[in-house]
Amino acid sequence: MEEEKVVKVVEETLPSVVNVSTIALRRDLLLQVTPVKGVGSGTIIDENGYIATSYHVIEEAQQIEVTLYTGERFEASPIGADKLMDVAILKINASNLKPVKFCNYVDLKVGQLVVAIGNPLGLPGGPTVTIGVISALNRTLQTPRGVMSRIIQTDAAINPGNSGGPLINMKAEMVGMSTAIVPFAQGIGFAVPSDTVRRIFEDVRLYGLTRPWIGIAGIDLNRAIASYYGISFMRGVLVVSTFENGPAFKAGIRPGDVILRVDEFNISSMDDVTKSLRGRQVGDVVELTIGRSSKVFRAFVKLEAQPSF
Repeated sequence: MEEEKVVKVVEETLPSVVNVSTIALRRDLLLQVTPVKGVGSGTIIDENGYIATSYHVIEEAQQIEVTLYTGERFEASPIGADKLMDVAILKINASNLKPVKFCNYVDLKVGQLVVAIGNPLGLPGGPTVTIGVISALNRTLQTPRGVMSRIIQTDAAINPGNSGGPLINMKAEMVGMSTAIVPFAQGIGFAVPSDTVRRIFEDVRLYGLTRPWIGIAGIDLNRAIASYYGISFMRGVLVVSTFENGPAFKAGIRPGDVILRVDEFNISSMDDVTKSLRGRQVGDVVELTIGRSSKVFRAFVKLEAQPSF
C-alpha cells in the first residue's frame, strides 16, 4: 500500500520537474577559454514558465536550457536569485505548465517520508527518484557564501545534478528544494524549505534582480539556544554574522546581538525579518530593536541592494 502511494506521488510530481543544462566559459590550465557543460534539476513553480533551481547550478552560465518532462526544450533566462540560500528563479517562454504544490514548513515533522526527484550526475533516461525521511529540521549550515538557516536534512540520496529538484511529501507537495552545495555531506542530504523558495519567487517578481538587503546571517532564537549561549532573550533572531561594511555592520549590529523588532514587526524568525522588508526599497531606512547582553537599543539600518557574493 505504501509502495503504491509513493508511485502515485512520483507520477503526480514528475511533470513539474525539469532538467537544467548550462554552458559556462572557463579557462583551462593553458588559460584557454573552454565551454564547460553543467547539469542540474529545476522545479516548475508557476504555470507561466517560472522555474526554481539552485543558484550554484546556473552560476556563471552563459547559456541555460530547460528540458520539460515532455521532452520540449526552452532557452531560460535568470530573473533573480538569493545566492546565500542557493536559490535562483528562471523564466522560459511557456505557459499552461504544471506547477508543484507547496507544503508549509510549520506542518513538517521529523520522520516524515519524503521523495527526492532530480537528475543526478546528468544520467540519461529521465529523472531519478530516491526515498527517505526528514531527518532534522531547522538546520544551520556554513557554506562558502555564508550561513544558510532553516534547512531541512534528509537521508534521501541527493547528489550533484539533484540540486534544484523537489523534495516531496506523501501528499505530492514540495517540502523543499534539494541542494548539493554542501560538499562534506555523506549519506545525508539538505533542502531549502519550500516556503523560502516561494518567498524568493515573490520577491523576485516584486523587485526583479535588485532586492533590499540588511546584511546579516542569523538563526531563529529559542530557549535551548538562549540557554546554551547565556542569552537573556528567549525570542528573536540571533545574529551569527554581519557582512563587513554591509548595512547592519554600518549600523553597529554585531554577531551575538538579537533582533527583537523591525519597525513595528515583532521578530521570532529569519522569515519574520524577510517579511518585514517586503515592500521596502533600496535606500529605505528601517528601525531595528536590538538586544545585547541585558540591554535593548535601537539601530537604524539603511537598506542596500543585495551584492553579488
